[in-house]
Amino acid sequence: MNNNIEQLQKEYQEVPIPEELDMIVSRSIQQSLKRNRNKRTKYKWFASAGTAALIFLIAINASTSVANALSSIPGVDRIIKVLTFREYIVEEPNYDANIKIPAITNMDNKALELGLNNKYLSENKALYDKFQAEMNDLKKQGGGHLGLDTDYEVKTDNDRIFSIGRYVVETVGSSSMVVTFDTIDKKNQILITLPMLFKDNQYIERISDNIKEQMKAQMKADPDKVYWLSETDDDVPPTEEFKTIAEDQSFYINSDGKLVIVFNKYDVAPGYMGSVEFVIPTEAIAGDLVSDKYIQ
Repeated sequence: MNNNIEQLQKEYQEVPIPEELDMIVSRSIQQSLKRNRNKRTKYKWFASAGTAALIFLIAINASTSVANALSSIPGVDRIIKVLTFREYIVEEPNYDANIKIPAITNMDNKALELGLNNKYLSENKALYDKFQAEMNDLKKQGGGHLGLDTDYEVKTDNDRIFSIGRYVVETVGSSSMVVTFDTIDKKNQILITLPMLFKDNQYIERISDNIKEQMKAQMKADPDKVYWLSETDDDVPPTEEFKTIAEDQSFYINSDGKLVIVFNKYDVAPGYMGSVEFVIPTEAIAGDLVSDKYIQ
């Protein structure tokens, strides 16, 4: 990092940015934060005094000046494609929340960019509201334990595909994990859905059969792996047995151009297996694909 950026950090130390966020900030980012302070009142849903010991907000304005500031720092040029737009942290005895809201930037299709970012914001708002309501209820009942963590990860970023995964882990006694993905055709600036990759709905059966074969092979190779298949376990309840993927099953396209099908925790396996993924061999679905533009 050059001396100018180090000096800018010193000049703006009065801005209370928590060390645990481990973020490098420059003058443009800090000025953006200051400009947005007066706007924060409209986000009343995150600022409830007395309900949380600690709530942090980092608002990064994806303007040209901010993008340039980030780009000037070696190794973080990729961050201008997806930023942590806001982060909310709640820390109280027995109650913890860490909510990271991504924002996609620099898309030519501004309508798609805005739609995705609005979705990310509204979904995390709903999660935060739910957390606050459940926390208040538990306190009224004498206390308990509650946790919420949301995060995101860029799974693929190449000339053709941009895939971002978002993770929600809720803890009340045991934990649940929900994973969702958005995959974008960068050249055509469109959101890719699973059905649009295929000629008809035969892909559902084709992919499901391949996943079952992968499940059986994995369980045979590793006794610690368990999937809910009646073919291998007569004790699997019918309501839990994996039979088929959904038409809009969670997926992404990896850097090798392969289709990856993703299941949430408890969807197809015991909780200790977590969220599980299956890379579908292209030869298994080649005849069903509309084209080889995305899947190779």
